[in-house]
Amino acid sequence: MNQAPLVVVRGGGDMGTAAARRLYICGMRVMVTEQPDPWCIRRLTCFASAVAESTVRVEGVEAWLADPEDLDAWDWDERIAVVVWPDAPYPSIVEPDVLVDCRILKWGHDTEGDDAPLVVGVGPGFTVGEDCHVAVETLRGHDLGRVVYDGETRPFNGIPGPVEGHTDRRVMRTREAGTFQSTIPIGSFVEAGDEVGEVAGRPVLAQVSGVLRGLIADGTEVRAQQKVGDVDPRGDRSSCQTLSDKANAVAGGVVEAVMVLLQQS
Repeated sequence: MNQAPLVVVRGGGDMGTAAARRLYICGMRVMVTEQPDPWCIRRLTCFASAVAESTVRVEGVEAWLADPEDLDAWDWDERIAVVVWPDAPYPSIVEPDVLVDCRILKWGHDTEGDDAPLVVGVGPGFTVGEDCHVAVETLRGHDLGRVVYDGETRPFNGIPGPVEGHTDRRVMRTREAGTFQSTIPIGSFVEAGDEVGEVAGRPVLAQVSGVLRGLIADGTEVRAQQKVGDVDPRGDRSSCQTLSDKANAVAGGVVEAVMVLLQQS
């Protein structure tokens, strides 16, 4: 029996995690590649958290931090491999059938159409036929999750999606560059004006009341005006441990893109 296709997903954030999880459930062998210090806001729903914690489970699917040298013996049926591999799309020891760039970079990327036999670009900055074979739209609206078979994805607009009428105010950003410090766990209820952390002695404050849905890890180095967390004003703590509507919509598009490419190859 032929092996299931091997899909490498670049980026284990919430959208990359949703895509990797869906592909794995559909019977693919899946690897996620990440940076040595991945940037995670929604840490409870990101396979990238395995870099620091060795293993993470998201909605019933487990991902483990893997040694690139041991991948030839990896049990792909049991779990997703998370590999720290910052300088190339994937380790040379593997030969993926499909590469999915799910890093959701706001401006510019280094993925090329010949990085793998089949390449899917997810998010802003991808042009079909140039740096990918197909792409998936990630901006909220009518086309969220739509597969782009011709043309390009829309540019990043910098506007967080509205939740209960809140956009920018539900997102917390730093004032200064430095080391983020916080002892408040994700899932805590906060009120507008509460301090959720500090950078360089200056507090990071919640601007709306609700549940702390995501927060970067204590000790993370940050830039000035960088997003470090978000508050869900709906106050549903279960949302902290489940993938978002946006992530699931994008994951559906990725599965469609991968399946269509595999059928055509």
